[in-house]
Amino acid sequence: MPSSDPATLPPAADGDAIPGDDSAARGTVIEVLLAFLRLGLTSFGGPVAHLGYFRAEFVERRRWLDDARYSDLVALCQFLPGPASSQVGMAIGLRRAGWGGALAAWLGFTAPSAVALILFAAGIARWQALAQSGAVHGLKVVAVAIVAQAVWGMARSLCPDRPRAGLAIAAAIGVLMLPTASGQIAAIVAGGLAGRWLPRSGASASASALAAASQPADGEGAAGPGRRTGGLLLGMFAALLVALPLAATALASPALGVVADFYRAGALVFGGGHVVLPLLQAGVVPGGWVSNDVFLAGYGAAQAVPGPLFTFSAYLGAVMPHPFGGWAGGLALLVVTFVPAFLLVAGALPYWESLRRREGARRALAGVNAAVVGVLLAALYDPVWTGAIRSNADVALGLAAFGLLVVGRVSPVVVVALAAATGWMLGG
Repeated sequence: MPSSDPATLPPAADGDAIPGDDSAARGTVIEVLLAFLRLGLTSFGGPVAHLGYFRAEFVERRRWLDDARYSDLVALCQFLPGPASSQVGMAIGLRRAGWGGALAAWLGFTAPSAVALILFAAGIARWQALAQSGAVHGLKVVAVAIVAQAVWGMARSLCPDRPRAGLAIAAAIGVLMLPTASGQIAAIVAGGLAGRWLPRSGASASASALAAASQPADGEGAAGPGRRTGGLLLGMFAALLVALPLAATALASPALGVVADFYRAGALVFGGGHVVLPLLQAGVVPGGWVSNDVFLAGYGAAQAVPGPLFTFSAYLGAVMPHPFGGWAGGLALLVVTFVPAFLLVAGALPYWESLRRREGARRALAGVNAAVVGVLLAALYDPVWTGAIRSNADVALGLAAFGLLVVGRVSPVVVVALAAATGWMLGG
């Protein structure tokens, strides 16, 4: 196979496709929808595990982007509030097939869990045992293998020398010592600052390709929005954040107040889907929209479905009374919760691209990429390992899944199914 190392590639002329660049090979909206629908049906384990599934699918299997560009997107979405894995998916869809691709990525990844939770809203008693079943426990164990595979693969390509390996280890230690969203962000910031002093050999191996692939300062680039569009999207994000609660107060509308609460929850949450739960609870339980028992029952069900935990908002919308309730209420509040995530990631991408063209920024990005590996390494232990591994049998199942993924190169879908079946047979 020809080398894909950007350092060995000849310079690309203006308008030429850059080998290995994800913006060079454009896809279709249907292609993106089907790829993310497959992940939406099988991606258990929370946002960290989702990033592992994404890497296996889009870096290793489909080769839509390389490890450096993927880690770059992960780093950006770690900085932004909102559901990080969903934002990474939106960004991948946007690059692959434009605005329709971003929508298709979100729809495919989100729809399965949203539909399941809306259905659960009509049958809480029947679904309650599922969240504690052996099959779901098997899915949690396979998430350990998925994350371990992601850490293994990304470390090999993004931490090939001692300085970057040291940054990754330091980031992991820092996150474990300060296990909060602010600790993760601090580790990434520190990695970027340290990266600026990396030796030349420690710069990102794909710096040349990243610089050449950067978007123009204005106008619409092939891989996403331009800076003017990005600025409008960021302005819309801020305007809605301020205007919705003001409008709810001015109109004395409790329903609009709920919409404002759900938008704010999606706009200001750092640290993954679990962090959004107390914000949503504060918005719907004290006001009498949902009882605490019904709220907690939905939370239990949300652990048993794949995809982003933010789809819990669909369950709440479905069980709430008029003017919400049913499919219409569930889908409405689902969209409200995810709108800020889309506005943020699409608005920030063109500015992120512009920064990457500078040598200092590329060195900093090499440090950020190494720190992201460390953050994932820390998350592999807590919460992924600590939340799933309970016995020697769990360790054995996790090792078997890891071997199938890394050594056997078996499809993640097959490994997920085998782990669920094994967990069911073992009885959790």
